[in-house]
Amino acid sequence: MFIHFGLYALAARHEWVQNHEEIAPEDYVRYFERFDPDLYDPRQWARHARQAGMKYVVLTAKHHEGFCLWDSKFTDYKATNTPYGKDLLKPFVEAFRAEGLKVGFYYSLLDWHHPEFPIDGIHPLRNHPAALALNKSRDVRKYAEYMRNQVTELLSDFGEISVIWFDFSYPDRDYRGMAGKGRADWESEELIGLVRRLQPDIIVGDRLDLPTDGNFPKDLATPEQYTPRVAPTASGKPVRWEVCHTFSGSWGYHRDESTWKDAGQLINLLVDTVALGGNLLMNVGPTGRGLFDARAVEALQVYGRWLDMNGRAIYGAGASAHVAPNGYRFTQKDNRLYLHVQTWPFRHIHIEGLAGRVKYAQFLHDASEIRWLDPDEAVETNTGVAVGDGILTLELPVIKPDVVVPVIELVLGD
Repeated sequence: MFIHFGLYALAARHEWVQNHEEIAPEDYVRYFERFDPDLYDPRQWARHARQAGMKYVVLTAKHHEGFCLWDSKFTDYKATNTPYGKDLLKPFVEAFRAEGLKVGFYYSLLDWHHPEFPIDGIHPLRNHPAALALNKSRDVRKYAEYMRNQVTELLSDFGEISVIWFDFSYPDRDYRGMAGKGRADWESEELIGLVRRLQPDIIVGDRLDLPTDGNFPKDLATPEQYTPRVAPTASGKPVRWEVCHTFSGSWGYHRDESTWKDAGQLINLLVDTVALGGNLLMNVGPTGRGLFDARAVEALQVYGRWLDMNGRAIYGAGASAHVAPNGYRFTQKDNRLYLHVQTWPFRHIHIEGLAGRVKYAQFLHDASEIRWLDPDEAVETNTGVAVGDGILTLELPVIKPDVVVPVIELVLGD
């Protein structure tokens, strides 16, 4: 589970609202002055995550707006100084750990509130007539030190943190004479060295613009809002990866967003990802009062219901060397091959290369047997189904089971 929560929840029109509408920090402060998620209950969030089948969580401790959810010693722009008046992170960490989930933090490298963060083409003040003049008094080196101080807090004060998700670098995005930002600005080598010292076992995201000289091996590739055609690699070698998606088109709470994914899309995003050997990081944007809204809860329940029946095709499973027909995906765990039926056929699925390899076949949701055609049986001229050499032909019911994406478990022989 990815969770985007910040002041932008009050605007309720995308977490980049400050950028999109070019809202100056002194105007954006109206959300800071009214931030009061009085219904925030991280135990409820954690239950939603566990019931949906999530195994770890990544929360936006600080997003691009610069607002901090914890009681940082290095800024006044934090939850404890809002009407809510309390640290959000400590109870969050405790609640998710109590439900058995690993905890990770997202930390934005951008900060549209910090006075030392130079204005650039992504900053809300990018079209301010005095932007270049304002930058003369801003020192990105001081901002990089500020980041290290805050990362030290996040990785020292909350116990074991499993993931830190830095976001993001854009060194080639020059705008009106203002350069984009990358490793030289973030002082990325020093920053990741600090992270490794504080939490040696942590997984670090790949958005620090680190050198590709071999001295900074990639922990985690992070494709966003699309499913890769093939599994990502680093320097030509396989790499751990997760794809991050939203239920709708926004990461933060967006009241009027209408592009919510249906149940089939939600499940197929998970299946497509695991079939390539990756993890799915699916996002929720809580409301300004601290609740998951009804649309998000319904989407989470789609995952929970499906995984209750089909979880063993996902957890501990991954890519298979076997090639699935078009409209289907394979995941595999040991000698169990799982065929995810993303497109329901009429009666038969023909799978090349599996003839004689399968000992037993069943639907995973109800353990009902699935039979296959005998390739040696005589074929009736008009209605018979011919089985080609080396092909496994499964015989399915005409009516699709009442499962979003049915899964067939194939037990392979030696």
